[in-house]
Amino acid sequence: MSSGNFLQVVVKNFDVLALPLVTLVYPLYASIKAIETKSPTDDQQWLTYWVLYSMLTIFELTFAKVLELLPIWPYAKLIVSCWLVLPHFNGAAYVYRNFIRPFYMNPQTHVQMWYVPRNNIFKKQDDVLTAAERYIEEHGPEAFERLISKADREGRSAKRTSNFMAFDDDYIY
Repeated sequence: MSSGNFLQVVVKNFDVLALPLVTLVYPLYASIKAIETKSPTDDQQWLTYWVLYSMLTIFELTFAKVLELLPIWPYAKLIVSCWLVLPHFNGAAYVYRNFIRPFYMNPQTHVQMWYVPRNNIFKKQDDVLTAAERYIEEHGPEAFERLISKADREGRSAKRTSNFMAFDDDYIY
C-alpha cells in the first residue's frame, strides 16, 4: 500500500521533480561537456540555452503573482524547457535565430552614445561638457565642428542603410 502512495506523490509532483533536472542538471552537465570539446556548435547551443533560461527566469520573477494563478504554468514551463534543451528539437537555436537575434541585431533598437563618462580615482568625474572643452583645447574649435558634422553624416547614412543590412543565418546551426 505504501508503494502506491509513493507513486501518487511522484505523479502529483512530477513537475517539481522533473523541472530542475530538465532546466538545470542536464544543461549544466551538457555545458561542461561543451566547454571540454573543441566544437563551437555545442558552445552556441548551450550559451543560447542559458540566455533563454535567464530570460524565462526574469519573466517568471516579474509575473510571479499572475503565474501562481495558472495551475498549468509548471507543466507548460516543463514542456517549453524540454523543447529548448533537447538537441532533437533544437528549440534554443530556433528561438534565438528567429526572435532574439533580429531584435538584438537591429541597430534602430539601440541608443548610440558617443561618449561614456568615466570615474577616475585621481581626477574629478568626466562629463560631456568637460570632454568637449578638453577636445577643443587640444584640437581647436574647427576640429570639433568637423567631428560633430562627421558623426551627424555617419548617423544619417547608418539610418539609410540599416534597412538593407543582412546577417549570416549560419552562425547558429
